[in-house]
Amino acid sequence: MKEIAASLVTETIRDMCIQANVILPEDVAASISVCHAQEPWPTAKETLEELLENMEIARQEDLPLCQDTGAASVFLELGQDVHITGGNLYEAIHEGVRQGYDAGYLRKSIVADPLRRKNTGDNTPAMIHVDIVSGENLTITLAPKGAGSENMSRLGLLTPSAGRGGVVDFVLETVRLAGPNPCPPIVVGIGIGGNFDLVATLAKKALLRPLDQPNSDPYYQELEAELLEQINALGIGPQGFGGRSTALEVNIETYPTHIAALPVAVNINCHVARRMTVTL
Repeated sequence: MKEIAASLVTETIRDMCIQANVILPEDVAASISVCHAQEPWPTAKETLEELLENMEIARQEDLPLCQDTGAASVFLELGQDVHITGGNLYEAIHEGVRQGYDAGYLRKSIVADPLRRKNTGDNTPAMIHVDIVSGENLTITLAPKGAGSENMSRLGLLTPSAGRGGVVDFVLETVRLAGPNPCPPIVVGIGIGGNFDLVATLAKKALLRPLDQPNSDPYYQELEAELLEQINALGIGPQGFGGRSTALEVNIETYPTHIAALPVAVNINCHVARRMTVTL
């Protein structure tokens, strides 16, 4: 049995909140650079250059990449042989977010009630997802997620007869409807299978996979490539100014489902696809 202090979880989350909002993951930065090098449309190429410049300024000046520093989405892989000591795990996470968003001068964007809209003032509570796994480690992935891209996401409960073609049509329709609103070039996370609630989580988890790691299943690897090509053929382009660089990558995650169901969810992320992982 491995003991991990709740205070260590808080400290780790605090630092992750600050760093994830300032430094873009290397695979995302590299993907934007590749798009810039390959983009033939001058306006799109100039826009991508400005995004790269913004990344560098954020890194050098220790400033947030975007003014929307997002809801703190926290994904845990909790080893079954881990014991959290000195406090409650969820409270430790919330306190880490509270401290991180305060110390990092990050925008507080969470309202306590979805209709009455009073800001909590500290960006809590975090959105927490926990998977129990074997072993004695706690792996924490933080993904600050802004509302501009989140609002463009969709969930559909298709019938099995819709098949692969129906999934492709749903994804393309979602990206077309989103247009420039999610600040392309986007990352498209897709969940297929499970049920109403699980498929949305699959789509969000798809965004956690590095952009240079395609799906391990050749069938879905091919579907990811097909969707990326068709999305980039839509001509939306960086920030909606046209061009080939509408999406950086398409990531698909799947789960078994009911014989009468074909759930699909699309979770869109902007080009500031922030995430960071730490193992304790």
